[in-house]
Amino acid sequence: MKFIAFSGVDGSGKSTQLALLKEKLERENWNVAYFHAVEFSLANRIARFFKGQKSFQPGTEKASVKASWFSLHMRLKFLFIDMIRFWFFHNKLRRENCAYLLSDRYFYDSLINIEYLAQKISFLKPIIDLGVKILAKWMPKADIAFFFDITSENILSRERVPEQGIEYLRAKQTLFKQKILKWNMIVIDADRDTDTIFQNILKRI
Repeated sequence: MKFIAFSGVDGSGKSTQLALLKEKLERENWNVAYFHAVEFSLANRIARFFKGQKSFQPGTEKASVKASWFSLHMRLKFLFIDMIRFWFFHNKLRRENCAYLLSDRYFYDSLINIEYLAQKISFLKPIIDLGVKILAKWMPKADIAFFFDITSENILSRERVPEQGIEYLRAKQTLFKQKILKWNMIVIDADRDTDTIFQNILKRI
């Protein structure tokens, strides 16, 4: 089974490209599974339950721009649990002879989000950075990990604009770029048109 992850900031086109790839593979009669780190997250599932949300719609979740030290500590713990759950999920798909697992956001994105939130709490940052480093080592690795590199200005010019603003987008882009080599990510120029991006992705698979 080939595991392909799509990562990047909000509005960079991940979901659009994943949908195109999923449709193409299914037309070719491949068995394709879908994963979304936010939907899969145990913490988010619990939060949705108490909010009375019965379903999850990618792209509609509101990203956090601040968090308490306790919240960040719990995010790391829940992320560790999610990684264990993912191992079982991944192995189950293998047993079912799944050909492709496509991930719209992955634990890469979750770790970047935690790092971003930790920047606001200076005394906790070294501890969080250590936790992120440990989890990144332990994290199940994707066979192919794409990072969608796009200018913040381009995102803000699109129809669906993230409400967090340009500084939020720039900060998370910077954090991602610091991890590209460590996480062996393939950079996709997401400033291009949809078809050009898709053809570029196909060449890498």
